[in-house]
Amino acid sequence: MDFNSSLRIAATGLHAQTARMRVIAENIANADSAGKAPGEEPYRRRVPTFQAQYDAEVGGKVVEVGRLAYDMSDFTSRYEPGHPAADTSGYVQYPNVNTLIETMDMREAQRTYEANLNVVTVTRQMLGRTLDILRG
Repeated sequence: MDFNSSLRIAATGLHAQTARMRVIAENIANADSAGKAPGEEPYRRRVPTFQAQYDAEVGGKVVEVGRLAYDMSDFTSRYEPGHPAADTSGYVQYPNVNTLIETMDMREAQRTYEANLNVVTVTRQMLGRTLDILRG
C-alpha cells in the first residue's frame, strides 16, 4: 500500500466520523423535543450506518456512510398534565434519546476521528522524510 492509498482510506474514515458526530449532535439537540399536540410523535433517535467497500484504486477497503436508520425503541413518557402535547391521562411522549449514550457515542466518534487524523499526520511525515532522503 502506498502513501496515497493510506491517505485516501484515512480520509474516508474522517468523513464517516464527521457524519456520525453530526447525527449524534442532532440527537442531543432534540433530546427534549416533545410533540406539539396530543398523539403526535416526538423526535425519533437517528443512527448512522456504515459500509466497508472495496476500492480497487486504493487496493483496500474504505468506509462509506450509508443511510440513516431510526431507533425504533419506545419513547419515554412523563407526567405533565399542563403540557400542550399531554394525552388525556396527562402524559407527554418524549424522544427515545438517552443523552448519556449519545455522549459516549460522541466520545467514541471523536477518538476514531483522531485516530484517522493521526494516520494522515504520520503518513505526511513519512512522505516528507522519504522526499528528504531522495534529495540527500
